[in-house]
Amino acid sequence: MSHFIAQPKQGVPFVSVQAMAKLINSLGIENVLLELTHKLETDFARWTEFDKSPRYAAHSPEGVIELMPVSDGQMFSCKYVNGHPKNTFRELQTVAAFGILADVDSGYPVMISEMCLLTALRTAATSALVAKYLAPKNSTTLTLIGNGAQSEFQALAFKAVLGITHIRLYDIDANASKKAFTNLSAYGLNVTICNSVQEAVQGAHVITTCTADKTNATILTNEMIPQGVHINAIGGDCPGKTELDTKLLERANVFVEYEPQTRIEGEIQQMSESFVVTEFHKVVNKQSLGRTSQDELTIFDGVGFASEDFTALVFIRDQLIKSGEFTLLDLITQQADPRNLFSVLNTEQTSAQEHVA
Repeated sequence: MSHFIAQPKQGVPFVSVQAMAKLINSLGIENVLLELTHKLETDFARWTEFDKSPRYAAHSPEGVIELMPVSDGQMFSCKYVNGHPKNTFRELQTVAAFGILADVDSGYPVMISEMCLLTALRTAATSALVAKYLAPKNSTTLTLIGNGAQSEFQALAFKAVLGITHIRLYDIDANASKKAFTNLSAYGLNVTICNSVQEAVQGAHVITTCTADKTNATILTNEMIPQGVHINAIGGDCPGKTELDTKLLERANVFVEYEPQTRIEGEIQQMSESFVVTEFHKVVNKQSLGRTSQDELTIFDGVGFASEDFTALVFIRDQLIKSGEFTLLDLITQQADPRNLFSVLNTEQTSAQEHVA
């Protein structure tokens, strides 16, 4: 199959928010999460094929703007994404993202896509994939601490991949929990809103922390968490932003995506360089063990990595090829003589003069 959805002279395929929502709804969100989880597993299995680096980050007092590039030698992807927690009070998204997929041989963009919805999908699918290997067997109950934009995606991914049936919600903003409760009501889950973190974690097999404040917080303390639980810690994703008690990390078997990046941005930024973690691809490739017993405490220190965006963009590209429905953007000049870029201006000028005449 060609790397291009369409020939480059026809334009660059663009996936808008509306087009992404239509595609997800047509496929069914749980089906999307299941298939995306499988694609992520396949790409984690070929981890060594990716050219990897920590993301570029421009930090400010109010947030961060990041670029996340990666390539497998055939395709290149890069995501622009921000994280501005106070945007909620401005009626703006805390995370705004878009991405590009390109053909390495020609350098031409293959697709440009919104990545607010797509990032939520890939983050949830990654969480569920890791939990497939690390969560205790026969897990039924997921606690979601932080019920913002990511929460429903997390719940549905864990339902689709692990068979989770019970969701326990807690957020310092009660309206956020009510929002998640309402959105999940149609998906056959037993959902409970809790009044505290302590109440929410009771009886949980998996705990997801996904809070927004850019601060070294302690959302989960050591005393709250018994052995045998899997913690999916995905809220700490920049320097100075954490959610877990260091004593929890010391007790646990900790897994990360790409250690050089997680040392900067994840929960383990609190720990010494000698603190031992396992990159998740080693578990997929059977180079390292995952959960070793039902009584073990496991933590996924997930900050999001560029290869996951790559997988998600390729997945959407493939779905668009199947559907044949996409919009083309006139993004790259296509003059008759590739060396005569100036002719594009002359063509535009001639067109304007003809219009006036």
